[in-house]
Amino acid sequence: MASPLGPARRIVIKTGSALIASKGTPRQAWLDALAGDIAALRAAGKEVVWVSSGAVALGRPHLGKGSQKKLEEKQAAAALGQPLLMSAIASAFAPHGIKAAQALLTLEDTERRRRWLNARATLDTLLAAGAVPVINENDTVATEEIRYGDNDRLAARVAQMLSADVLVLLSDIDGLYTADPRKDAAASHIAEVLELTEEHEAMAGSANAETGVGSGGMATKLAAAKIAFGAGCATAITLGERPRPLHALESGERATWIIPPISPDTARKAWLKGHLTPEGAIRVDAGAMCALLKGSSLLAVGVTGVEGRFEKGAAVAIKGPGGELVAKGVTAYDAADVQRLAGAHSDEIEARLGYRGRPAIIHRDDLVLDS
Repeated sequence: MASPLGPARRIVIKTGSALIASKGTPRQAWLDALAGDIAALRAAGKEVVWVSSGAVALGRPHLGKGSQKKLEEKQAAAALGQPLLMSAIASAFAPHGIKAAQALLTLEDTERRRRWLNARATLDTLLAAGAVPVINENDTVATEEIRYGDNDRLAARVAQMLSADVLVLLSDIDGLYTADPRKDAAASHIAEVLELTEEHEAMAGSANAETGVGSGGMATKLAAAKIAFGAGCATAITLGERPRPLHALESGERATWIIPPISPDTARKAWLKGHLTPEGAIRVDAGAMCALLKGSSLLAVGVTGVEGRFEKGAAVAIKGPGGELVAKGVTAYDAADVQRLAGAHSDEIEARLGYRGRPAIIHRDDLVLDS
């Protein structure tokens, strides 16, 4: 099969601790090679986001001896290791003239709509500025109750948030097998999955016990692929240890590709249509209604009023001049600010609010028409 990397516009790559660090030291030569792969993808017009573990592994040696399994010890190790991780990645990108931008997320940043909007807007801005966002879980503040637990899941949530076309999970194995090939010589490699089933989940093994770092395994990778699948994002599980793993993947080296039947845009529209329960309403004029029906975002100039009270990130109904339901969407402003902006042109937003807000009340990516 042709690699889905070719036509992909936006790609999320996840690397685990074992690829990043060895005995508490960055694996700089491998990082340099991966940075070269990412630079080549960017030169081909693609946007790349890098989700990377490794902070805890790099920080542990600086805490002294001991098992360091307590939560506060892991958090301290993360605080020590995160600057080392970013320094190694920045060094890898430097020959290519690429800026690495650190973004630390917590579970609530992808599970709560308001924070999800803020996180997505920040990452979109970084990509538009030509940077490569380097994302890790904010282990220094996350507790056991409010954390992802593994960066495979975080990477899948980021891919979902950004409507990515491809998620690449760089692993210690070249894909999914019918059984663990390290234990069963008869295990067969599975090159393509068009529908994830319980049978596939049963094939997944546990975390790699030999590396001693990281928290992921094939089971967590399939769980991440399931999230991406629902978002219309293809997932590749492939061997990360290769010197240039992304180039190898693009060249057809062995991997498991999990291919959804729909695109990210189609999946997102379906989610918006089926899961948004309006908490209020925004009324618009005839011009705005016509623009929405043609696929535009909702701008303040077309707003005539607000119904109910809602917060930024809430799901709201959009009603036409006669009160008819036109669309539903996720608003970038709360009800009071929408009311203040009603009828305003984009260059008047800052004067009305006292700060520079977003140009759209509801972006077209966060809006679905009523049908």
